[in-house]
Amino acid sequence: MGAQLTYKGKAYALFENESVLDCLLREHVPVPHSCCAGACQSCMMQAVDGSVIPGKAQEGLKASLTSQGFFLACQCVPSQDMWVRDPDAAGFETTVSVTEKRFLNAHVIALSLTPVRPFAARPGQYLTLMTPQNLARSYSIASDPERDSVITLHVKLFPDGAMGGWLRSASLGDEMRVRGPYGSCFYTQEEDTTFPLVLAGTGTGLAPLYGVLKDALAKGHEGPIHLFHGSLKAQDLYLEEELRALDGQHANFTYIPCVLHTDGASNAYTQGDFKEIVLMGLPQDKARARLFLCGAPDMVNALKTKAFLAGLSSKHIFVDAFLPSRSAPEEAQQAAS
Repeated sequence: MGAQLTYKGKAYALFENESVLDCLLREHVPVPHSCCAGACQSCMMQAVDGSVIPGKAQEGLKASLTSQGFFLACQCVPSQDMWVRDPDAAGFETTVSVTEKRFLNAHVIALSLTPVRPFAARPGQYLTLMTPQNLARSYSIASDPERDSVITLHVKLFPDGAMGGWLRSASLGDEMRVRGPYGSCFYTQEEDTTFPLVLAGTGTGLAPLYGVLKDALAKGHEGPIHLFHGSLKAQDLYLEEELRALDGQHANFTYIPCVLHTDGASNAYTQGDFKEIVLMGLPQDKARARLFLCGAPDMVNALKTKAFLAGLSSKHIFVDAFLPSRSAPEEAQQAAS
């Protein structure tokens, strides 16, 4: 007889080489999940009653979490009976209410959420957002929750996207849950604040970069800061007015909006391949430069490799790659790599 999984007092038979997440989904048990690749951490659960956790299921988690029995359900393939519970039973989740929905362009909204209790997170980290129906997606934080007491996310709305559909109908005051924060894509103030800072992202990859930028400026970063934001067309960019204003207000900050296609008459944008534009714009002082890359995985991974080969230290390259949701591949899902 194979192993059994017990969740909320009910036992389920595990198939051979089946993960905890796949078992629950097969049994039509609604549990939060998204990328199913062990990156977004949406499916985090907690083992109880002496359950043995396979090592792979805890890879990438903080020691403070692994010591409490937290694991990733999508990566956990039990070889023996296992008892699990939701992490909210251990106080890992926070309730938030919808404070504001504001369109940044035709397809992206700024979603502002107010937590019921202080939410400790750094601008640029990411969290998992969950509806009352357990639909889960992860998004990067574009604000400073500790300074502003509000969590702001940039959400791209897809025509048939499940989360987008919920958010379109959500009213101000409606409650959701968040898990996190996760990730190391945030500004770290050092004794020497003169190092070059390069921020590069496409689409809603601007969200964590915007958070990092505002945090760096607020903390008095003295070195040059260059922000590259890329899209296919100019109308897909957003926060242009705010970023151009910051460019004018701070002598050390430069905003470079990049598009692959222009109308042929505008010189307000840098046109061409985004990766090549960023590589050409890397500072001469590559040994001290910090590079933040956010957006599509292909772009992020390619630029990470090329920047390293160009002379940047791997420990100074921070990435936030957007992974697709397995349950809704048309939606953008963010997770740190």
